[in-house]
Amino acid sequence: MKQNQHKYIYKITSNQLWGEAKKSDVLQGMPIDIADGYMHFSTIDQLKETLHLHFKGEGDLMLLEIETKKVEQNLKWEASRGGALFPHLYAELEISQISKAITIFVDDLGEVDLGDLI
Repeated sequence: MKQNQHKYIYKITSNQLWGEAKKSDVLQGMPIDIADGYMHFSTIDQLKETLHLHFKGEGDLMLLEIETKKVEQNLKWEASRGGALFPHLYAELEISQISKAITIFVDDLGEVDLGDLI
């Protein structure tokens, strides 16, 4: 699937940052986002691997679903893991741009059952 065919992209963040975002109406990035200068997202097809590689054994996370067209003006699709194109947001993410927020927990093997969540 080409990047412009993805209806939604997904952001994984901490419950702490999510709580702060609800107060300020803007989601601050995770430490990697701040260091890289853009906010990392995954497509639905990339999400399981992202969770497995970067969030193994972490609880207290939020999975945010964002409709791609709401952020496409500041979204760049750039090569990352294995040359796959990943969505990177070069702007703030406003709470109003988030379609769904789901609490998730990643087990010690890096697995999470998204089941019917998304």
